[in-house]
Amino acid sequence: MSKYHIITFGCQMNERDSEYIAGTLETMGYISTDNINDANIIFLNTCTIREKAENKALSLLGELRKNKKNNPDLIIGVAGCLSQQEGKAKKIASSLKHVDIILGTHNLHELSGMLKKVLQKEGQQVNVWDKEGEIFEGMTDSRAYPFKSLINIIYGCNNFCTYCIVPYVRGRERSRKPESIVEEVKDKVKNGVKEVMLLGQNVNSYGKDFENNKFSFADLIRELNNIEGLERIRYMTSHPRDFSDDLIKAISDSPKVTDHFHLPVQSGSNNILKRMNRGYTKEYYLDLIKKIREVRPNAAITTDIIVGFPGESEEDFQDTVSLVNEVKFASAFSFMYSPRKGTPATEFKEQVPLKEKKERIYYLNKIINEHELNYNKNLQNVVLSCLIEGKYKGKDKLIGKTSGYRSVIVDGPESLVGEIVDVLINDSSKQLKGKAVQEG
Repeated sequence: MSKYHIITFGCQMNERDSEYIAGTLETMGYISTDNINDANIIFLNTCTIREKAENKALSLLGELRKNKKNNPDLIIGVAGCLSQQEGKAKKIASSLKHVDIILGTHNLHELSGMLKKVLQKEGQQVNVWDKEGEIFEGMTDSRAYPFKSLINIIYGCNNFCTYCIVPYVRGRERSRKPESIVEEVKDKVKNGVKEVMLLGQNVNSYGKDFENNKFSFADLIRELNNIEGLERIRYMTSHPRDFSDDLIKAISDSPKVTDHFHLPVQSGSNNILKRMNRGYTKEYYLDLIKKIREVRPNAAITTDIIVGFPGESEEDFQDTVSLVNEVKFASAFSFMYSPRKGTPATEFKEQVPLKEKKERIYYLNKIINEHELNYNKNLQNVVLSCLIEGKYKGKDKLIGKTSGYRSVIVDGPESLVGEIVDVLINDSSKQLKGKAVQEG
């Protein structure tokens, strides 16, 4: 049988797109292979949030020339944000002639038609969007886990943070109809899904593009919490500015919503937050954290932080350190700012020297790691609810995720895979470990 291999870069949105690509290919009779050299179709689903990710994808596409030379019938495709970046699809098509399919982020439903044309020797197929159209519903997916599913609820982004290229490659915000989302989740639950992760560049903006704004993300949470058989609701990502009091109440009233709150703060300096166009202050963010912890005392709060943004002084950096010490994040993803062509911050003066950025991120990461270790330490001898996702690296252990989205290596029988079970944490080092607590 013909086989496909997909390489995915980037965020959960890209992971979900890859599931749709896989579903389309399997509907056409292809099967998945982990061996890239055994594949009849190779798809790269790309990320362009950072130049390094873009260059990595382009480099890999270049290397695939050899695969094409060794197997002229091999079909090579590229999808994702890279192909959607202005001028990139045309450049890839002209400079990488061995690439057969170039697909935009909103054109996934057209993949089967494009592939058929390639198979009929009609030449290179390019289809990227110039303007956002209607959301296409009903695409088939193929997921790695039968018991959990990613669910798109909103596409695009209207925030235009000065460092971010996403609005330019994913377009403006467009929300799916609530009845379509509810129907999809119910269908997934009927087929064994216990946990869903709701996806969007900013899930908190869900529904703002509806006429009269009559249905919000908080309303969607309430609807999904009532679905019988669904056990867990996650979401990614939340913009702090749009985390309303009504959403906090909806989460408080919805026990199926997990205790993980990923709230990218990016900086603890009001000066830098303004330059980033984040739309909130340090004080607002800290007040939001306080409100969340009042309704969910066991919340695992995580974040993203950019170090060395243009104009960041030592005082600005220390404001970030102060915020990190006050919030005590369960974990944080920190990045050195790197200029991204096509974003306003690239043109900002006062670019911070690389040496200073390295010194600052090293210092900050030590503090972040200390807080993460302390967070884990407080879980010692605590029983946590875990979704068991599979075997751990081929060993006689299992791997699971807590409500707070912490990975736990679990002692227990393989029959627990796909189940949500209580786990007693008996090792609270950087990698949590525990034992399944079985009834009886």
